[in-house]
Amino acid sequence: MAPRLGRSELRGPPLLPGLLLVAAALSRPAAACPFQCYCFGSPQLLLRCAPGAELRQPPRDVPPDARNLTIVGANLTVLRAAAFAGGDADGEEAAARVRLPLLTALRLTHNNIEVVEDGAFDGLPSLTALDLSHNPLRALGGGAFRGLLALRSLQLTRALARGGPALLATLDDALERLDELRFLGLADNALSRLPPAALSRPHLEQLDARLNALAGLSPDELRALERDGGRPAPRLLLADNPLRCGCAARPLRAWLRNATERVPDARLLRCAAPRALLDRPFLDADEAPLRCDDGPGRGEDVDLAGPELEASYVFFGLVLALIGLIFLMVLYLNRRGIQRWMRNLREACRDQMEGYHYRYEQDADPRRAPAPAAPAGSRATSPGSGL
Repeated sequence: MAPRLGRSELRGPPLLPGLLLVAAALSRPAAACPFQCYCFGSPQLLLRCAPGAELRQPPRDVPPDARNLTIVGANLTVLRAAAFAGGDADGEEAAARVRLPLLTALRLTHNNIEVVEDGAFDGLPSLTALDLSHNPLRALGGGAFRGLLALRSLQLTRALARGGPALLATLDDALERLDELRFLGLADNALSRLPPAALSRPHLEQLDARLNALAGLSPDELRALERDGGRPAPRLLLADNPLRCGCAARPLRAWLRNATERVPDARLLRCAAPRALLDRPFLDADEAPLRCDDGPGRGEDVDLAGPELEASYVFFGLVLALIGLIFLMVLYLNRRGIQRWMRNLREACRDQMEGYHYRYEQDADPRRAPAPAAPAGSRATSPGSGL
């Protein structure tokens, strides 16, 4: 089973006419074909699979009327010029050779492809869909796609992360030739910016930029996404990018609010920085915890709940610890006086309690009780009277 992409399900492009046969052909090999294989379909033979574990170059037994070709799990490593049109020939002969004139869909996933030379896909005039996903590309020729004048879908998911800035520069050159491109998949490639050539494709309908390292979109990128002449603007997928919210994100947030339908996953976008807005919805992030600098460094923000406030908490804690330490030292140095004071207090309490106990005993003696008073109106008689 092919590996899945981490947090998000990376869906492919909308179904194009040239991809319908690919979907039908690839629905069967899951049970009948091993992971390492190559498959092709044609009108006469709907589907045929063969082992491809030891395959180091594109197979030569694909019939000329094949409409789709899938190679998975091979070790192609380098796609040389005219690799699918007899790449062992040299110069213009190889470029002009057409072995697969009807091939419309080519899938080359998980083949350990590291280098794609100029003209690697020469001789495939009908190709409309190309998938190079899950290959550790390190080098891509600026003319790698020069013969694909009809290409409408290009999938590069998890294929560019190892190439660095040099690979992105040549990717720009390679995309410049794809005027008919409708879908471009750049998901999970650690991109910190979008390729300018991708944004300028005249017929682009969808750009998948999920699971990258985009902190936001620059004003130039936002302007490039706007189309002149009434042409529809492309849809953009941005989920699972570490977007920086706050003051610097004002242009992107305003653009998203005015073009929600062009970013279908806009409600899934979350803030990754600054700390005060971490994991909040991007469209609803409040800038109240920040101090926006609209001066020379316009768009910069300072996280008031970030390092500065954290440092103040640390300083306050140190002051409290110092005060507590001084208090303990005072107690220790005056321990004898405190003991004497406690002893005197205990003796005073004991004397007080003894006084209360003495008065209680005196009050409880019946001999010391006062005589009862005589009733009112009675005469007092002496002991010696005869009455």
